[in-house]
Amino acid sequence: MPGHYAEERFEEVAAAVRSSAVVRSIRPEDADQVVDLCLAARKESMLGSQLCTDDPERLRHQVGAMTAEPGALALVGELDGRVHGLILARVVGPSLFTDEVSVGIEAVYVGESARRRGIGHALLAGVAEQAEQVGAVEIFAVPLPGARGVLRFLSRLGFAPAAAHRVVSVETLQRRLSTESGPQRSRGIDDLVARRRAARATRSEGQLSGLASISMQVSRAVHTRRPRGSSTTTS
Repeated sequence: MPGHYAEERFEEVAAAVRSSAVVRSIRPEDADQVVDLCLAARKESMLGSQLCTDDPERLRHQVGAMTAEPGALALVGELDGRVHGLILARVVGPSLFTDEVSVGIEAVYVGESARRRGIGHALLAGVAEQAEQVGAVEIFAVPLPGARGVLRFLSRLGFAPAAAHRVVSVETLQRRLSTESGPQRSRGIDDLVARRRAARATRSEGQLSGLASISMQVSRAVHTRRPRGSSTTTS
């Protein structure tokens, strides 16, 4: 397997060197091809509907709105005059919590028929160039669950694990919040406080009772004990 991996890696590097891919910003006339790529990514992903809609018109509108937002970086990889890959990223920061600027990659995809031809490397190179222009310190990506090929690709380019994300449905979150912060939880907290106070009071009473018992025993011993030399002799 190591030999197979080395051969695969060599082929990818060689393909990247030979690649004639052209990377440029998305244009309005790319809309149909970009939508086709998004639908192909949706079909290939395990997430399905969580990735994007399957309605081409709605998808076209969403991609257009996203690429028009301030800080958006939207590039396509063109090969032989046709768009075969895309990368959607966003400039993050400076913000209230940090002065640093970074670039977050939200999606990267290369059509199956055009893989191993250097398009992915060219797209990442395009993002790295734009990140340098805006003064970004880091580039981060959140690959989709199950996208093992993308994970391997990013790992080979130096991307390392940085954080774990948690996800919850809106319905579940609302239900849990209602349970955690509702009257039932308030009564539970009140009961817990009352039990703790009662336990402390019981311990205090026990301690006082113990001290009183010890005091009584000491007092009884003092009164009943006959000190040496205290007896008198009468004649």
